Formats: sequence, structure tokens, C-alpha cells
Amino acid sequence: MLKTLRVMLVANKNQNTRLFQFAGTARFAYNWALEQEKKNYEAGGKFINDYELRKRFTVFKQEADNRWLYTVSNNVCKQAVKDAADAYKKFFKGLAEHPKYKSRKRSKPSFYVDPIKIKFTETHVKLENIVLSKKKNRKTANWFRLAEHERIPIDSKYFNPRVSFDGLNWFLTVGIEIEEPASITSGNDGIGIDLGVKDLAICSSGRVYKNINKTSRVRRLKKKQRKLQRKISRKYERNKKGASYQKTRNIIKSEKQLLRLTHRLTDIRTNYIQQVTAEIVKREPSFIVMEDLNVSGMMKNRHLARAVQEQKLAEFYRIMQYKCDWNGITLITANRFYASSKTCSVCGNIKKDLKLSDRTYHCEHCGAVINRDFNASVNLYKYGKSVINQ
Repeated sequence: MLKTLRVMLVANKNQNTRLFQFAGTARFAYNWALEQEKKNYEAGGKFINDYELRKRFTVFKQEADNRWLYTVSNNVCKQAVKDAADAYKKFFKGLAEHPKYKSRKRSKPSFYVDPIKIKFTETHVKLENIVLSKKKNRKTANWFRLAEHERIPIDSKYFNPRVSFDGLNWFLTVGIEIEEPASITSGNDGIGIDLGVKDLAICSSGRVYKNINKTSRVRRLKKKQRKLQRKISRKYERNKKGASYQKTRNIIKSEKQLLRLTHRLTDIRTNYIQQVTAEIVKREPSFIVMEDLNVSGMMKNRHLARAVQEQKLAEFYRIMQYKCDWNGITLITANRFYASSKTCSVCGNIKKDLKLSDRTYHCEHCGAVINRDFNASVNLYKYGKSVINQ
């Protein structure tokens, strides 16, 4: 079983420059491969596989104008070419759209690292050919300090290491192989979880996890974010020349402040989801039931779009999914058309005229009065119970 770990790199100024050079070279190789595929298609040729593309790229590197490509590890370019070929394969199979060229301004800087040549200690990681000098005192720049110590095991087999930049910091993502976890046999009961906008998660056990976006801390940061966005907008208007906008040093400085603030809000929300899912998994339930929410459809509602986006419901499901896999817990997904909210958890009667504004469920058949979200979580628990007993 593969487990993916992500850790932040603490890079100095020279290391930071080299990382951008590696990412830029990977982008160049990717775009070169797409160009080769495009020209070949227009000439009536068949698909060029990654092996043939890499052979052509080796010849391309030997040209006088392209010798600069040798300043970066060969594995970076080889994998970028392979990624472009894989993107075309997915397009032909109908799994993805036609691959696009990577833009210097808009694409995310990232590159591949050879899993054989990467080395870890408890506090540092060594990347390949960051420094080309053979002097021992210069080779120390190949070692990057990890923001989290003992995060990645030293003696392990690594899969598909990638280094990427999120706008503020560099991160290393690597897969490691772990043993398949045994299924939970603690004898604990299962849990039904209903995700919502008013509260993040309501469990069938009665535990309610509040909405982090309603706390004073997040509201204060959101207010600061709005003020900063208006400030940047005014600066753009003042520096407008004709039909174009001029980006000054002050605008760049303000945009970096806005980026840090946006990342901080994202980190707060993600950290809260990690804490909530960890608390649920630590109870070792025999199974967990969640509904397959149509998040993209919910985002089309202009009244709920912002709230749904800030709740990160899809991220909650993704995190819960891999944590259940890691801990041997059965995760059951109820169909999105399953009437968990409209069904009475006491008698099973379905109330078809239930509105979104009705926060309390009143059953006309048995007279039960219950919180709408808790009612849904109990129905999800019963759904999971029926699946397990089949």
C-alpha cells in the first residue's frame, strides 16, 4: 500500500533560485514534447511514445543553443517529456481534455526527482545536481532542511518524488510503501456523518463539529483580506495607463501580502478538517458512512457558493477516505440521490416537500421532531448498517 507524504522545504536564496531553474526547465521540456506531438499530428503521423520523444530530446540537447539544459538533472527533463506523453494518452482515451502548454506566469512550478538518488535524514533531504561544483563545501547546498523533522522515514522505498511551489514555499511530495492495515475489529459501532454549511459535520453519535468560518479569528482574517483586495484594486486603477494596467513594486508587495493571508486562511481550514477527521478515526468505528455530495452542483447556487467553497466539503471527503484506508476502517458512500434528509429516522416516512430552509424535521406520520442534520446522519448510519449486514 502506498502512502503519500508532503513536507515543506526550507531553502536559502541560492537554493531557491536553482529550484526555479529546475521547474522552468521541466516546463520547457513539457512544452517541447507537446510541440512535437502537435507537429506530428498535423503532418498526419501517429502518436509518438515517450521513449521516442526522449531519444529526440537527447539529440535536441546536444545542439549548441540548447547546452544550457545540461545544467539541470537529466531526470527532470526525461520525466517532463514522459508526463506530456501520458497527458496525450489520457486525451486519446477520453479521460482528460487536450493538453495545454504550460505558461510561465500561470502554471504551477514543479519538477520530478529521481527516487533512487534522493536521500533523507531526520532533518534534511538531498536533491540531485542542485549544485554542479565538485567541491565538498559547495555540495552541502544539495541538502535542504525539512520544516518537519522525522516526517519521512529514512529506510524506505520512495515513489514518484515531486517538488512544487505553492506561491510562497517549496514542498516535497513523496510516496512510501507501508503494510496493508488490518480491518478494525474493536467492536465499536459505526458512524454516519452528514456534512453541511451551517455546521461542518454532524455525527449520528450526537457529536457536532462547528463551522470554523464562523469563528472570530477567521472572520477577522477575512475582513483583513477584503480590505487588502480593495487596496490592491485601487492601486491598479491609479496606475492605469490607457487600456492597460501597470504593476508597480508596491502592487507586487501588496499582492504577496494578500497571498500570505489567503494561504493562512486555507491552512486554518485544512488544519481544522485534519483535526476533525483524526478525532473521528481515533474512535475506531467499525464503519463510517458519508454521502456522495454533488459539490460542483452546489457551487452553482450563488447564495451558497462561497459558503460551500470555504467549508471544503470535497477535501473533507478526500481526507476521510485516505485516513480510513490507512487505519483499516470501512468507508461507505451513500448515493447522492439517497433521501437522507427527507426520510424520518424514527418511522422511515419520506417528506417530499422538505425545503432547505427547514432546519427542523417534523414528521407528519409519527410526530417526531428532530434536527434536520442529525436526522440525516442517523439515516446514513442505518444505511451503512444495512450495507454491512448484507
